[in-house]
This record gives sequence, C-alpha cells and structure tokens, in this order.
Amino acid sequence: MAQNNRSTNTKPSAQPQRQADKLFAAYEAAHQHPVNILVSRIATPLLFFAVFALVWSLPFPHLAFLGQYNGYVNWASFLLAVSVFGYYRISPVLSYFILFTYFGFSYLIIQLEQLEKAGGPALFVIPLVLFILSLVAVFTVQQLEKVKLSVLAQLKNLLIAPIYLWYLILKRLSLQF
Repeated sequence: MAQNNRSTNTKPSAQPQRQADKLFAAYEAAHQHPVNILVSRIATPLLFFAVFALVWSLPFPHLAFLGQYNGYVNWASFLLAVSVFGYYRISPVLSYFILFTYFGFSYLIIQLEQLEKAGGPALFVIPLVLFILSLVAVFTVQQLEKVKLSVLAQLKNLLIAPIYLWYLILKRLSLQF
C-alpha cells in the first residue's frame, strides 16, 4: 500500500501572477507622485499617437504586387502589427483595445493628411510637436519620483503605458481581462 506523502497542513499555493500583473505593478511602483500620474495619463496617449503618426508619415515605396492596395500599406502597418502582437503576448484582451486605439489614430492621421492637402502643415509637423512635448513632459515629471529609474526602465514603462491605461479603464468599469 502506497503511503500518501502529502502533508495535511500545507497552505494552498498563491495563484501565480500573470505577466501583465507584474508589468502593471512595476509601472504603478514607478508612478507614485500625483503629478507624475496625471501627466503620464495625458502625455502617454499623445506620445503613442505621435509615434504612430510619425511612422505613418515616413515615405513608403510603391510595391507593384500590392496592386490597388498600395496606398493602404505603410510603415505604420508594420508598427501596428508588431506592437499589437507584443501587447497580445502580455494580454490578449487588452491588445484588442490597443488595436482599436490604432484604428482611431488612423482616422485622426487621415484627417491630418486631408488638412495638409487643404494647405495646412505637413503631416509630420503636428505629431513631431506632440512627440517632443509629451516626451519632455514624461521624462520631466518622472524626476518627481523618489525612486529614480534608469533610461531603459523609463523606456520600458513608455511601452507598457498604453496597455496600462486600457487596464485602468477596464478596471474602473469592473471588467475582467
């Protein structure tokens, strides 16, 4: 007869933390100061939009095999694919929200293209200004934190920030992801 080696007084093991939970906890730990929290929540979407729009504005070669779809593919298409895949690996549900965010950004960029055609500034000008202002704001208010992050850690936080904002929205709406 085999003897049961299980101990009757063992504690149930804690549920392992998901990668998303670990990343969000690290992000929250780096954003404790109220001004930093506020500026990050405003500057992050602007920075996210600015990067996407700047990449969109880069010239893309004419590829004959795309045929009639040639104008629909640009460098931002690759950024979208790579980043949504990266966010998918963190949280599949939240990656869909990022994808819809990109769709909204695409609409805004097309509006900027139409503004340029109507005599407005070049497509890259407004996103470049937003990029510089947002980046300066994010790195400046980070100095308010007690714990100083390395530049690499700050860049990692910038990559996590867009999906973290969707996490906060879903959490506020009491939706599971």
